[in-house]
Order: sequence, then C-alpha cells, then structure tokens
Amino acid sequence: MQKRLLNILRCPVTHKGLSLARRELLGQMNAAIEDGRLSNHDGTQIAEPLNEALVTDDNKLAYPVADGIPVLLEGEAIRLEQLE
Repeated sequence: MQKRLLNILRCPVTHKGLSLARRELLGQMNAAIEDGRLSNHDGTQIAEPLNEALVTDDNKLAYPVADGIPVLLEGEAIRLEQLE
C-alpha cells in the first residue's frame, strides 16, 4: 500500500490514523481466525485468513485489506481486544 495513501486514511469510527499491521499481529489474528475466535464489529465470525490489515494508531481496531483495497467499514472493524 502506498505510504501517501496511508497518511490520509483514517479510521471511520475513531478518526485515528492507520498503519499496516505487522507480521506478528497478522499471525496472532490468523491464529484466532483458525481457532474460530475472531469476529468483526457486526458479529460475523471471520473465516478467511488475512494477508493484510490496517490497524488504528491506538492498536484497538483493525480493518481487513482485500486485494489491496482497505475495507474501511464500521461493520468490518475487528476489535483487537479479542486477541487477549
């Protein structure tokens, strides 16, 4: 994802900045998906592993990136507290 685009994108819920999720976090998220423990804000269990995600500056929410396109919809937000 282009750095210039990341500089202007904001979380639609909190309006905080976004950055690409680190490999370590993606690994944790994908392990939780595999175990059936990760759902989005709408309550839908996430079934497919994530190749990319954007994370808010406060590390509370993540948004999937599908085919290089950020899915910045409130219902698709993933609360990272589920990983604790």
